[in-house]
Amino acid sequence: MNLSNKTLPRMLATLAAGALFGFGLSISTMIRPEVVLSFLRFEDFGLMLVMGGAVWVVKLAYKLTPLLLKRPPLGDRFHAHPSVWNRDTLTGAALFGVGWGLCGVCPGPAIAGLGAGNWSLLWALTGIALGALAQGLRAT
Repeated sequence: MNLSNKTLPRMLATLAAGALFGFGLSISTMIRPEVVLSFLRFEDFGLMLVMGGAVWVVKLAYKLTPLLLKRPPLGDRFHAHPSVWNRDTLTGAALFGVGWGLCGVCPGPAIAGLGAGNWSLLWALTGIALGALAQGLRAT
């Protein structure tokens, strides 16, 4: 996002979306690594309903919103987001999955967990940041 796109309505919309996302993660208990790990060990399937519901809401929003609105409320047009699968994408997905399985944390819930006072998540966020830095240095 360049500087000209940083208008007050966009910033407020981003803040509201982030707060709603964090609240949803908190309510669904995804900010608790032990809950995520019990899901990954096939002991608790409650998070499957949470993630499945989220996927359907986003899918419906991406499909229906362009049909209902001529243009986005805070943008000039709807953009396509094509994805390309390659070796780097597969490697990144595998590393993310291994990290998620080892500590039960992914970036969004970790940040939301900090907001709930779970300061031990700083260790996971430090690892995530170091991994992102290593990838950025490798890619240049």
